[in-house]
This record gives sequence, C-alpha cells and structure tokens, in this order.
Amino acid sequence: MKPLHHARVQRAKFALPSLVTLMSIACGFGSIVISVDNALIGSAHDYRLAAVLLVLAGVFDALDGMVARATNTTSEFGMQLDSIADVMNFGCAPGLLLYCYGFVQLGAHEPALLRLGGIASFFFVACGALRLARFNVNVGRTDPRYFVGMPITAGAACVASVVVAWPDPAASTLHGGLIVALLFAVGSLMVSTVRFPSSKQKKSWTALAVLLINLGLLAWLQAMYFALFFAVYIAATLALNLAWKQGWRGIAPPVVYED
Repeated sequence: MKPLHHARVQRAKFALPSLVTLMSIACGFGSIVISVDNALIGSAHDYRLAAVLLVLAGVFDALDGMVARATNTTSEFGMQLDSIADVMNFGCAPGLLLYCYGFVQLGAHEPALLRLGGIASFFFVACGALRLARFNVNVGRTDPRYFVGMPITAGAACVASVVVAWPDPAASTLHGGLIVALLFAVGSLMVSTVRFPSSKQKKSWTALAVLLINLGLLAWLQAMYFALFFAVYIAATLALNLAWKQGWRGIAPPVVYED
C-alpha cells in the first residue's frame, strides 16, 4: 500500500501547479464574462472588478511557477498550459475589456470608432500572442536580466490600470481615441526589441529603496498608482534603451548571444 500511496502523492504534487494555473484561467474567464455582461450597462464598478480580476490572474500566474519550483514538479505540460493561459488571461481578456469599456457604448453614435476599436483590440491580442511565441522559442537565447519587448503580463496590467484608475466607460470620441492609441502603443511595445528589465536583476539597497517608495505611493495614490507606475515604467525603459544606443554604460546593457 505504501508504494501506491507514494504514487498518489507524487501525482497530486504534479497536479498542484496546474491547479494554480487553472485558478488564473478562472480569473481571466471571469473578467471576460463581466466585461461582456457590462458592455451595454457601463457600470464603473463592474469594469474595475474585471480589471482587478486580471491583476489577480497575474498573481496566480506568478504563483504557479513558484509552486512548481518549490515542489520540484516543473513539467513540459505545465509550461504549455501556462502559455495557453497567458494568451487568454493577458491577451484576450484585457483586449475584450478595453473593447467593451472604450467602444461599445460610443459605437451607437460612432460606428467608425467602434470598428477602429475592434481593430485596436485585436492588434493588442495578436501582439500578445506573438510576444509569447517569441519568448517560448528564445528561452536560453537571451540575457535573463532583460525581456525582449514588454512582457504580456505587464502589457495586460498596463491597459487594465487605465480601467482601475478611470473606471467610467469612454464617453467621448477623444477618450475612445486615446484608448485606441493605448492599445496600439502597448501592443507595439510587446513585439518590439526594446529591452525591459526583468525581476532577475542583481539585488541591491537601491532596489529595496525603490520598492519601499512604490509601496508608499500605492498607499497614497491607491487606484491612480498603477497608471502612474506604468507610465514611469515605460518612459524609463525607453530612456534607458536610448541611452544604451548613445553609448552610456552606467547600467550594464543586455548580453547579446550570437545564437
């Protein structure tokens, strides 16, 4: 009986990371359902809830890898499931959220904007899928300290942060046009070759100080913090890449592998 019990425990251990991934998928699916149900109603509370569910999906997405490493149950199946979950949670779900939030109600009076919003939302989803595919084939071929292009999780959080900060749906052509620009800009950053710093940077007291400052800003600004964070994150990353091109080496640039 003991070998049978051990086998069951091992199977349960391997299932645990996948269960966490499925919880992430549940959050993404919940966000989609809320976005669709709320499209014609336009409840600010529901749009904010749909955006928060995407943040929660990101938390579970980070946890599944941590659980797999902690239990030594990393597997090819888990990696494939995680990649599929990322397309839905951080591609389709935020794309649909921004489509419902930014264009559905305006579309009754601005049909051209509705179509443009649909194109921009699809562009974001397509760029997210391409970003994931490139990441999967380049594992071990790029400097782990930097991502090539904005990670899809950060892209999803970036567009969701706008809904968290300003949950009332778009009520003007200008507002809808800004959302179109946001979707195209973030989608383009995901498939770009701009290097975004990863969490595998060398730990330092400066990093700890930055973390504490961000926690203070979160407590002070609350919902507005996330939009500010991503605005600074993108601007600082673009400035860093431009500085590297100009020859500055105050922060070590990524190592480029020949293969």
